[in-house]
Amino acid sequence: MLNLSNHRILVTGGAGFLGHHVCEQLCAADVDVGAIFVPRSCDYDLTNEAAVVRMYAEMRPTIVVHLAAVVGGIGANRENPGRYFHANLAMGMHLIEHARRTGVEKFVQVGTVCSYPKYTPVPFVEEDLWKGFPEETNAAYGVAKKALLVMLQAYRAQYGLNGIYLLPANLYGPGDNFDTATSHVIPALVRRFCEAKANGESRVSVWGTGKPSREFLYVEDCARAIVMATQRYDGADPVNVGTGSEITIEDLVGLIRTHVGYHGDVHWDHSKPDGQPRRCLDTSRAKKAFGFEAQTGLGDGLGRTIEWYRGHV
Repeated sequence: MLNLSNHRILVTGGAGFLGHHVCEQLCAADVDVGAIFVPRSCDYDLTNEAAVVRMYAEMRPTIVVHLAAVVGGIGANRENPGRYFHANLAMGMHLIEHARRTGVEKFVQVGTVCSYPKYTPVPFVEEDLWKGFPEETNAAYGVAKKALLVMLQAYRAQYGLNGIYLLPANLYGPGDNFDTATSHVIPALVRRFCEAKANGESRVSVWGTGKPSREFLYVEDCARAIVMATQRYDGADPVNVGTGSEITIEDLVGLIRTHVGYHGDVHWDHSKPDGQPRRCLDTSRAKKAFGFEAQTGLGDGLGRTIEWYRGHV
């Protein structure tokens, strides 16, 4: 097992939703806070190669955990496919190339479940990643992220760079992005139902039909998985990180309504897209490769998320 306390660890996106939990988990793994480096976008534009070169020179990391991403929900993905493709590909490309040049010992890339083909059989196994094109509304983001898997595997083969690639399920939890324009499904629904209850609204409108399924991973579980993989996994193959269970959007809406205590009607807006029909991961590789199993059930996680949101609005 890799002793992280002997390393200088760069966490891109370390000030974000997932990132600050990863930094906490690194500290729990005996990494000194002074050995964890979190670049801020105002200081380092990671889509700019010169900024990445300067960052590596100033921070001198021996391990890089790349979490930074330009991302949003279905609506944001539909409106920004070019931006999402370029920004995510450029960041990863520059970071991996200069990790190689500066002798970084390990590179941890966090990918996305959006990279899987639209009609992947459930549960998703890692070998199915290339058996089709991603769902159209988030294909640009998913393909850009998947290209970084190819880059890491190529750099491992040619240059010996120890790069690993993780594929987490949809994340949620306290501190999530609740912005109506860019949030993912759980924070969007939490905000919508909380506001409807507070304002006495008789109806809440929800995108799509409610029939698709999703798998949701509590953010603290994901952070723990990333640190465990950093310590224990050195393989070239991608690894799913999730709970291994799915829920329909319709049932998810019911859970959130119950937790919020909202008693009005739900209107399903069929003019809006559903996205990928089903998402559920086979998580056996993560358990075998580095011992990860999710600990937080969806009911408990939703309760904590709603409580946090109510305390911060």
